[in-house]
Amino acid sequence: MPSTNLSTPDLPVLIVGAGPTGLTLACELARRGVGFRLVEAAPGPRPGSRGKGLQPRSLEVFDDLGVIDRILANGRSAMPILLIDPDGRTSGGPTYEERPDVPYPASVITPQWRVEETLGLRLAELGGTVEFGAALESFDQSADAVTAVLRTGDQTETVRAQWLVGCDGGRGVVRKQAGIAFEGETDERIRMIVADVAVDGLDRGAWHMWRCQEGFVSLCPLPSTGLFQYQAPIGGETGLDLATLQTIFDRRSGRTDIRLHDPEWTSVWRSNTRLAERYRVGRVFLAGDAAHVHSPAGGQGVNTGIQDAHNLGWKLAAGTPELLDTYESERRPIAAGVLRLSAARLAEAAEQKSIPIRSDRDTTQLSVNYRGSVLSRDDRGESAQLRAGDRAPDAPGLTTTTGERRLFDLTRGGQFTLVNFGPRFDSSVRTFHVVAEPAADDEIADSSGHLARAYSPADRTLVLLRPDGYIGLISDAGDLSAVREYLL
Repeated sequence: MPSTNLSTPDLPVLIVGAGPTGLTLACELARRGVGFRLVEAAPGPRPGSRGKGLQPRSLEVFDDLGVIDRILANGRSAMPILLIDPDGRTSGGPTYEERPDVPYPASVITPQWRVEETLGLRLAELGGTVEFGAALESFDQSADAVTAVLRTGDQTETVRAQWLVGCDGGRGVVRKQAGIAFEGETDERIRMIVADVAVDGLDRGAWHMWRCQEGFVSLCPLPSTGLFQYQAPIGGETGLDLATLQTIFDRRSGRTDIRLHDPEWTSVWRSNTRLAERYRVGRVFLAGDAAHVHSPAGGQGVNTGIQDAHNLGWKLAAGTPELLDTYESERRPIAAGVLRLSAARLAEAAEQKSIPIRSDRDTTQLSVNYRGSVLSRDDRGESAQLRAGDRAPDAPGLTTTTGERRLFDLTRGGQFTLVNFGPRFDSSVRTFHVVAEPAADDEIADSSGHLARAYSPADRTLVLLRPDGYIGLISDAGDLSAVREYLL
């Protein structure tokens, strides 16, 4: 007979789903000392490269979380893409602009399982763990708690948590049981084989993509492995065996000297574009694919989920109702824009018989902003280039008493940070005073001028950076009372 036990202490947060979104959220809570449990129905880490591209904004999130070195060590930045036409002509891309305010200007190719591995290691360093093989069966909520039933094997457990976050994907339990509509459409006519395979006869120096009238086929080397990710759109049902993959490749590439073997993971992606009607019902939140699904065109999916978690984590830690209300109002419009972007890129892919490869500030997610949010306040004019709600630009070449630093080096750690360009004053929040010659640990000199170029300060400007790396407040008037009111 199955056994049931009731957990006695209330748990602050129950996270369902240990993909990149759930793991990012768990790391955010762990470094803030917020209690949580992270449960995953799968018996262990999931295989497969899946969403293999990390955009520059996600790399900044991973920098803040302290995992960027592992990510870069297991990935490749600015991988060339080689497009081959039927007549043998080749072209390539994309190109990236080096900018002082952007520390990671190019996307990084890395298998998704490596991202999950890296976040899992960071979570362990922070004292957390993933409970594999633990599935959410059901939950109910009241005004002050969520009561959830978890199943591990033939054991069930009832858990009472203050908050429940569904990071369990597009087919997850949390959204369905919360009764949240998943608006959009599924087009069964549009499908794509995705597989991780070994390849003989092809160099690993670029992402190779062959296009023809039938469609495209691509092989992308997966860094830190000996495999390539295989992608090929298909018109209907087809097998996923090695012979089928090889036949499609031979026909579309026109090559007979490249051999596929030893597939480690295969899947079929189906066109499914949906957005949750709400991101929150009472004490239940949605994040990642549980809240939005769309085509992989543009490389946005896993990145949007990571940034959902980065936005929600510090707000859950604070726990104030007004702050938690801003999660949906800030993040749902972003996902709606991502769905439009990915749909446009998918249509372009169908027309061009290849994956669109150009990169811009939309695909890199550096243009994501929360202007208009109740958490965005400034006294600048509408025409100002940098406003409250924008991503906080980085700035290298800052002189400190301990050497040269980037702004992101100083603001790392998920705290509020105030950058003061005016007269010095005492502050309860972490503050860096911009001076000509630093003499204290909280003083910096803008020796290279990059900080001034990025923030366009006046003589008394105050810039308050949120824990998630966005600008919460700018006061060119130097209104310290506005900063204090913001932080109340």
